[in-house]
Amino acid sequence: MTDRKVRANLALTIDGRYNGPGGDFGAFIPYVTTDVARDHMTNSWEGATTAVLGRLNAEGFLGFWPTVADNPDADPRDRGYAKWLVNADKVVLSTMLTDAPWERTRLVNAPAADVITELKATGTGDILVNSSSSIIKPLLAADLIDQLHLLICPEIAGDGQRLFDDGLPSAKWNLTRQQTGDLGEIALIYTRLR
Repeated sequence: MTDRKVRANLALTIDGRYNGPGGDFGAFIPYVTTDVARDHMTNSWEGATTAVLGRLNAEGFLGFWPTVADNPDADPRDRGYAKWLVNADKVVLSTMLTDAPWERTRLVNAPAADVITELKATGTGDILVNSSSSIIKPLLAADLIDQLHLLICPEIAGDGQRLFDDGLPSAKWNLTRQQTGDLGEIALIYTRLR
């Protein structure tokens, strides 16, 4: 077993939802491009060598981030993340894809906990599960996340999907970083105490 850590990054409303009614992401739009959010994203990927994504995020990210990597008008933090994502080893969990949507990408049709356990046993550098709730939720249930990078947006969605379902194993976390933005967004990093 290596000392690789698993980081999970996700934006949430203050009522704990990662999307709103009907899968809407409108509650997050004003906050994800703030200085606090961009610094938070940088903290989530620095030191990581592997990106783990669900199919929907992999396909969506493919249409956006590669164009940012070489865009001189983009925020340098966005370019940094884009370059990291393009160059990182990527593992995409999917039951539907047959061809990898990116270079340096491996498609896997297996339970998230099994995939992460295998990744932790090999390689170097941390593993970032970025904005893929379909992967983060089963990893929380299996107690395989070492750091939670959460951007809390000061809105109540009122409906939508929650990150923390009932029945998760109890766990103790230490707040290792906190930053508040001008719009009321709060970037938090929690480290699992083991």
